[in-house]
Amino acid sequence: MTRVYVPKDSTAVSLGADEVAAAFAQQGIEVIRTGSRGLFWLEPLVEVDTPAGRCGYGPVGAADVGGLIAAGMSDGGAHPLAIGLVEEHPYLKSQQRLTFRHIGIIDPASLTDYLAHGGYAGLRNALSMTGAAIVQAVADSGLRGRGGAAFPTGIKWKTVLDQPVTQKYVTCNADEGDSGTFADRLVMEGDPFTLIEGMTIAGVAVGATQGFIYCRVEYPESIAALRTAIAAAKSAGYLGESVCGSGKRFELDVRVAAGAYICGEETSMLQSLEGKRGEVRVRPPLPAIEGLFGKPTIVNNVMSLAAVPLILEKGPTYYRDFGMGRSRGTIALQLAGNLKRGGLVERAFGVTLREILYDYGGGSASGRPIKAVQVGGPLGAYLPESQFDTPLDYEAFAAVGALVGHGGIVAFDDTADMAALARYAFEFCAYESCGKCTPCRIGSTRGAHVIDNLLAGHEPERQKVLLGELCETLIHGSLCGLGGMTPFPVQSAMKHFPDEFEPRSQH
Repeated sequence: MTRVYVPKDSTAVSLGADEVAAAFAQQGIEVIRTGSRGLFWLEPLVEVDTPAGRCGYGPVGAADVGGLIAAGMSDGGAHPLAIGLVEEHPYLKSQQRLTFRHIGIIDPASLTDYLAHGGYAGLRNALSMTGAAIVQAVADSGLRGRGGAAFPTGIKWKTVLDQPVTQKYVTCNADEGDSGTFADRLVMEGDPFTLIEGMTIAGVAVGATQGFIYCRVEYPESIAALRTAIAAAKSAGYLGESVCGSGKRFELDVRVAAGAYICGEETSMLQSLEGKRGEVRVRPPLPAIEGLFGKPTIVNNVMSLAAVPLILEKGPTYYRDFGMGRSRGTIALQLAGNLKRGGLVERAFGVTLREILYDYGGGSASGRPIKAVQVGGPLGAYLPESQFDTPLDYEAFAAVGALVGHGGIVAFDDTADMAALARYAFEFCAYESCGKCTPCRIGSTRGAHVIDNLLAGHEPERQKVLLGELCETLIHGSLCGLGGMTPFPVQSAMKHFPDEFEPRSQH
């Protein structure tokens, strides 16, 4: 019997995947819903089991189904939408898919499918180790936080492990709010058991008995997928009073986020989880010492925790052998903005920005030159074409005044107004500020006004000096990264595109 695979990821669904799946089912064909492989320009991407392997067709509409069947798709038949063996597609074949190794292949709602593809091997290994040994393995892997700060995960876990209290927590920051980012969502919708397994390993490692996934409110499909997977894992004994019969307890719940960008900051997230207004806490104490409800708490994001099962399954050396310098393993890069081929690319650290933009992204969708790229979300620096050969590496990016962040890459062609984009950074900060600290609360609004005055020609040289001083105040005076990083896009735009900050005609 012919079996086809149709993504139920929300990107594919928004492009008609549900209608495509229904059309195949009406023809008596077995349909398995999967996550998206991240080739978004081909979604809905339909795969079919053939004697040669899984062949792909895309983008498929419901009206194409009859023609695909008539063309002999069950044998990889020729068709205008055919892309051949999916694993051999250049976009996928050149990647190093570690964290995303299951996504697009398995049914994300099926624990049986997850187990058949090596799922929970990492947890089984972890249960045979001491907590200190698990933490050491994570440290030895070189894994660093994938949420933006790039703090070594092993150090964070060891701090929690060393706290002499009985109640500890593991929290997952899944409030993915940066523009151009969707890797967390792809994991939660396409391979939720990997995240659950990673959090369970974290709990076993540090002695935490309760975990919370703080999921973005705008991700209803992710929330549903996680809750379905948690129920299945608990029913099968992978969560609960005695994880896999080990006598070690770990419970896991999903909490819906408050819809505020600031709650992506770790202490604001903890405030929100406690039912309070999402605003930044003064540090110290660090969350690893006094976090959720005042107890030692691991705070990691989805990509960090989803990398853990593989590390425990194959060993820290396997993971550490990918990457460069102090940036080990792989990073999920999310291609968005003015690019021909938007989507998800998982590569070892060290690939250059130019390779990502052209070998994967295919250049600009408009066909015009790519003028600037913002990496790391709305507070990331703008990189000009002269810096496109910078390798994706935390230290290499820091050396040019940029940040890798969560791996979001948004491209702009030569029609982009860099002064307007710089102003937007202030506008965004003003809208999303929690209001707790003065530099962020007032400086963001003031920054937009200064740019307006500069472009209007009101004492432009004075405005430039004022803008520079304001940026330095935000960087050094803000309580968290929202205010502290808002100047990055502003300063980089002014540095690399100074002509665009000259006064403009009022006509």
